[in-house]
Order: sequence, then structure tokens, then C-alpha cells
Amino acid sequence: MPTDREGLSAAKEGDLTWTPSASWIADANLTAFMTWLARERGQRFAAYADLWQWSVTDLDGFWQAIWDYFDVRASTLPQRVLGSRTMPGAQWFPGARLNYAEHALRHERRGGDALLFLNETTPLAGMPWETFAGQVRILATRLRAFGIKPGDRVVGYMPNIPQAMIAMFATTAIGAIWAVCSPDFGFEGALDRLKQLSPKLLFCVDGYRYGGKAFDRRAELANIIKEIPSLERVVCLPVLQPALSLPFANTVGWDELLDHPAVPAQSFRFEQVPFDHPLWILFSSGTTGMPKAIVHSHGGILLEMLKLISLHMDLHPGERLFFFSTTGWMMWNFLASALVCGVVPVLYDGNPAYPDVDVLWKMAQDARATLFGASPTYVDIMSKAGIVPGDKYDLSHLRAIMPAGSPVTTEHNIWFYRNVKRDIWICAGSGGTDCCTGFVGGVPIAPVYAGEIQAPHLGVSAKAFDKDGRSVVDEVGELVITEPMPSMPVFFWNDPGNRRYLESYFADYPGVWRHGDFFRINARGGCFVLGRSDATLNRYGIRIGTAEIYRALAHLPEVDDALIVNLDLPGGKFFMPLFVKLRNGHPLDNGLVGKIGDCLRSNYTPRHVPDKIIEVPDIPKNLAGKKMEVPVRRILMGIPAEKVANRAAMVNPAALDFFVDYAANQHDYAR
Repeated sequence: MPTDREGLSAAKEGDLTWTPSASWIADANLTAFMTWLARERGQRFAAYADLWQWSVTDLDGFWQAIWDYFDVRASTLPQRVLGSRTMPGAQWFPGARLNYAEHALRHERRGGDALLFLNETTPLAGMPWETFAGQVRILATRLRAFGIKPGDRVVGYMPNIPQAMIAMFATTAIGAIWAVCSPDFGFEGALDRLKQLSPKLLFCVDGYRYGGKAFDRRAELANIIKEIPSLERVVCLPVLQPALSLPFANTVGWDELLDHPAVPAQSFRFEQVPFDHPLWILFSSGTTGMPKAIVHSHGGILLEMLKLISLHMDLHPGERLFFFSTTGWMMWNFLASALVCGVVPVLYDGNPAYPDVDVLWKMAQDARATLFGASPTYVDIMSKAGIVPGDKYDLSHLRAIMPAGSPVTTEHNIWFYRNVKRDIWICAGSGGTDCCTGFVGGVPIAPVYAGEIQAPHLGVSAKAFDKDGRSVVDEVGELVITEPMPSMPVFFWNDPGNRRYLESYFADYPGVWRHGDFFRINARGGCFVLGRSDATLNRYGIRIGTAEIYRALAHLPEVDDALIVNLDLPGGKFFMPLFVKLRNGHPLDNGLVGKIGDCLRSNYTPRHVPDKIIEVPDIPKNLAGKKMEVPVRRILMGIPAEKVANRAAMVNPAALDFFVDYAANQHDYAR
């Protein structure tokens, strides 16, 4: 095992890079859970692998243990753990009635800060539990007064600020359903997501700041409000202006809404809802149609987050958790859920490299963060800037770093050891919006090997399947989940007969969840998530559907057709080219390139803008007229065309020739 900075530079995939000490293991939440299992359930396990095997075999025993160990409170107890084990359609804890938000606010009695927050213009500050919980109760009471009932949708157009979390917890406390878009989404992107929910109430801001610039969103808001006829009320929080005026009669200011008497904790009523009652809706775009509106449940998310944050991230009540995120990514929901464990989320709103490239490390120092989460792309930014956080900041409270959002390499892990802290637990992870959790990730009582994710999570039967549906070891296959999980979606919104839900996850392997990632697992259980196996774009950890790109381009008369892919390159890098077929001989000049970029940026987000735009003679399509995104991506990654595409099943077989030549010449990227 390398022990110094120079030795670490020679580390290669599979080398041992960190081993937990005896005291570390003794203090781990996972150790306490295993001790409890032995004492209370008579279940004894020699190693994590044995515990994991039990967790995915005895689903009833494992998930009942999670319920009991974390003291899940229900006004009506469940009849059993699993009413049905079929997948999809598993019925978890039938008969139970509970509330997700209640399990967060029960930590109010601990006192201290509920959360910490920072943005580009204000220093790090804390919000005490008394203030946070008090505002949640006032706001929830006002929502009830507005006529918001269980099952109604309440949506947000808000950045990563305390008020967004207060709004979410107030909404879910009364059994209404929450959904949010970050304000960097343009009008069309926000509308695609929020309008399909027919929300009754919108929380919004007038704009946001990023990279030292103010972005006024009042015009976008006016259009969003105009296009959602179901809205009965709008709640506005001015961020850029002293007051906010919107062309909507039933508009109320945030401060005005909260200017009501305090609601004592003992008199507030949390709505008791069934285990599978919708909690929030997350969005994940696909290659066709509108963004998928993925519905998660109160009980499923509660159990999953208690397990994930405590047992796999080893966070204890009062410790501080930071992960850079916007409200539009599932990691924001994960941050908010730290509160159900009594863990303090640290919120940052702004550019992660402004005003200084190492601003987040200063924040980690000042917040005394225990776990620091960031994408591998962030490591690349730090590396290029020559930042050595461990030399500049006091990171004595920092025990763990979680790289997530895109494939993690040996080089990324070694950067943290060399530049942040030698004795630190790298708990890399991978999961998805679809289940709002990690599938594979950290095991605090186990060693870390370079380039590997430590193991599948408890209760997650993650396997690599070959094309014939056989589980393989030390081979690249499809990431699948072979047993149901409580946080799998209860359904998609506006999905008659669950057609889109079934097509998204169960079309290839009936009864088995296919996630859409390439995956490898080795003999000791180490995991490697190797990028998307489908056409979904993974852009700096945010999944983008190609359908959104094509809908935006349909507004441009110069573009006849298009195809976009994202390539996962060595070192955790990406290359996202857009291939366009132009209309009427229009040239692909700088003006059109700029116009395409502006179109994608204004209608959706800056992440939708491609790295390069390339003109092609034709777009490859199969006989059903579907664009051949996956075959093109695989060709560009160096796989021979005859192995990924059947030209006899194409509308235009010659359309592939351009991409074969492009790959052979290695334009713009390195394989």
C-alpha cells in the first residue's frame, strides 16, 4: 500500500489505498447496526459481504430491521413488510401510515443548526433548528389555509437556498407532492417539467447569481405562470430586487406568507399518509417524449435515506454533509434528506469556482464538513488550477470524500490522497434519479482499492448482466437490480398503464430492473460504473435526455435533423458532439453555431450546449425511423460498425459512413 505522495502516483487500479483503523471500525454506524442485529435479531455476520447477501435475500428481515433500528414512526403500523415481491409492483409495508417530514423535524429538540448555507455574496451562516422547523410549520399551515390538500402538487423554481428546503418540507408535511426546477432552466425546460403536473401553487425567485453575474428570470417566470392554467397561487421570494411584481393576481411574498404567529410543535399535525403516498417528483429526460416525471414515496425515500446516510456514508447526528448540487439534481433531495438523520446539510448556491477556484474548500473548513461530495469534473478543475486544499485549509473535521455523478478513475482517487488528506475515506458512489439513491458505494468498515467503488449497497441486488441475462463477474455488462427496493418509483406521472415505466426499466429483462449503465463487478465485490449504455446524456453528473435537444432544435429553420451523443473519455472527461443535417444548403457558420448554442441555453440550461457542432450529410435511422444514437456513440468510441449496427435494418445505410470516418480520424477527442 502506497504511504506517501510520491508512492501514490504509481498506484494503479486495484491497489490498496486505504484501510479503516480499529477505532474507525468501532465508531462506524455500520458496526453499531451489525451489533444490534446480533443482539436483537440473532443475525451475526463475519464480513460486509455476508451482511449484504442477507440483505438482498431476506428482504422482509432486512427492511424490518432498518425500520426498527432507526425508530420509524407510524400512526398506523404495517401489516407486513412485503405485500407483494413482484417487480415492478412490489408492495412495501402495506397498511402503514407515516410522514417523511415528521422524521426530519423530530430532530428539532437537538437544538443547534438545522442547516448551513453560503452563496456568492453572503458568508457562511447557520439556520437554527428553532427557525427552520418554525418556518416549516408556519408555511405548512398557510398552505393548508390556501386549500392545498394531500396529493396536490406544489412546485418550485428556486435555487439551492434554505427557503427551497423549507418549502419542500412544508409541502410534504401536509401530504402534498413537491417538485422543483432550478432557475437556470429556461422557459421551455421548466415548462416541460412543471406543466405536466398541473400544480396548484408555485414557489419562485426573481433570479439568481452565478459567477458574479445576476440572471433576471422575471420574463421566464411570467411565461411559465401564463402557460400553467392550474396555478391558483404564486409565492415569490425576491433575490435580485427589493420587491417582485408578477402579472398574476394571487401572488404573495415569501416574507408576507411567513408573517404569521408561530405554530407550536405539539399542536402541529403532520399528515399521515400511506407508505407509498407520493412524496416528490423528480425528472429524468429520455430519448423521446417529455421528461419522465418519476414519483417517489414517503416511506420508500425515508427508509432508503436512513440506510444510505447513516450506514453507507457513516454520518452521525450533528455532523455536516456537503455535496455541490442544484435543486434540479437528485443530490439536492439527498442533501435535504440528511435532516431525517439529524445530519446538517451545507448548501452552496453559485459557481463552485467563484470568486476563487477553491471557494468550496474554504467552505468545507469553515463549516467543519465531515463529508465533502463533488463530481470527478470538479477534481479536474482543481488539478488544472494546481490547488492543494490540504496545504491551505484546516480540514481536520473532514473524514470522507464522495466522488459521484460520473465514472471515477484511479487518478481522481489519488488526487484526493495527494492533495487533500492522506488518511481519508474515499467513498465513491453511483446511483440514479430513478430510485433517488445510490446502488453501489461506500462501506466504512472495508478497505478502499484504487479506481473501485467499494461494494453494492445493502438491500441493493446489483449485478452485471450479459446480453443473455446471465450474471457475470469481471466482465462488462448491464447494471441491473434483481430484487425490489422500497425507493423504486411508485409510478410515472401521466403514464397510463405504466407503459413508459415498463419500457424504461423492464423491457430488456422482464422482472429485472435495467438501469442503463455499463457495469462491472469483480470477485471481491468491487464495482465499476462505466458510463451510459443507452442514449441518455450524462453531462457533468446531470442526465439530459436527447429529446430535449431535438425539441429545442425544431424551432430553428436552418436545422433539418440532428443527432447528439455524449462520450465518456479516459480520466473522467466528456465530449458531447451535436451532428446536424442542415436545410436548403445553409452553411454551418459561426452565426448558426452561436444561434444553436443560444437556443439550447435559453430554452433549457447551459449543460445542454454541445462541445462541438458538426455538419453531416444524413442522420442514421433504423427502419422504424428511430435515430441510432447508441450505435453512433459506440462507433465513436472505437467499436467496429458491423458489431453495433445492422445496415440492412436501416432506412439509410450509407449514413453511418460519416461516423465511421470521423471515428477513424479521431477528430476532437481521444479514445
